[in-house]
Amino acid sequence: MDLRLSGKRALVTGASAGLGAEIAATLAQEGAAVIVHGRDRARTEQVARVVDGQAVIGDLATDDGAAAVAAAAGEVDILVNNAGFYDPATGWADADAGAWAEIYNVNVLSSVRLIQKLVPAMRAKGWGRVIQISSVTGEMPAAAQPHYAASNAARLNLARSLARDLKHTGVTSNAIAAGGILVTTTRDYLMGLASANGWGDTWEEVERNAAPIRAGNDVGRIGRPREYADLVAYLASPIADYITGATIRMDGGRYDQ
Repeated sequence: MDLRLSGKRALVTGASAGLGAEIAATLAQEGAAVIVHGRDRARTEQVARVVDGQAVIGDLATDDGAAAVAAAAGEVDILVNNAGFYDPATGWADADAGAWAEIYNVNVLSSVRLIQKLVPAMRAKGWGRVIQISSVTGEMPAAAQPHYAASNAARLNLARSLARDLKHTGVTSNAIAAGGILVTTTRDYLMGLASANGWGDTWEEVERNAAPIRAGNDVGRIGRPREYADLVAYLASPIADYITGATIRMDGGRYDQ
């Protein structure tokens, strides 16, 4: 399918590795000119070379950093707010008020800063896409990582609120509520837990045994970055004109434990 992304400019935040890098590569393969954002210059520039794109470096957790990134990117047609972080070992007893404020600043306000800088030009042009990469924990929180789940609920909420603000403009706003994503950090974390939990020695064994326990779903495995990146590319395309204000769950049919 031709997604008609040729000639579109896309900024992908948090794209120096993992899912962000995969999204950048997929959008580039579909013909978009991609701006790769990251904080680590060497890694960000490496991804930019791979996708034949532009690298922009900056800390979106500060007003000045976000302004610098927006200025370097210039006008874009597509904004993918992927930057964020999580800490799977943190629970209610560990997350003090500072930890809550930090994760909200990085996972939510970083997106807000870029939306306020870049969306006005989309509105003036009459076309654009804003896509939030969130998590299913925003709708299905667990006892662990309560601050992370709350930040994801906010991500989903801001995507829908933005869609209301952008009605009749040609600019859409949507969110992806992601389940597990098989990036290097996820794999390393699960392999580290494998021995103590008897999940096996090889990754194939660990995924098969850990997936039903860590994030039970009807597919029985962890989602691959390319699967998420393909959905982002579709939502970013003119083909998805009739989708806005939506939270699309991509989690293998995850169910509560």
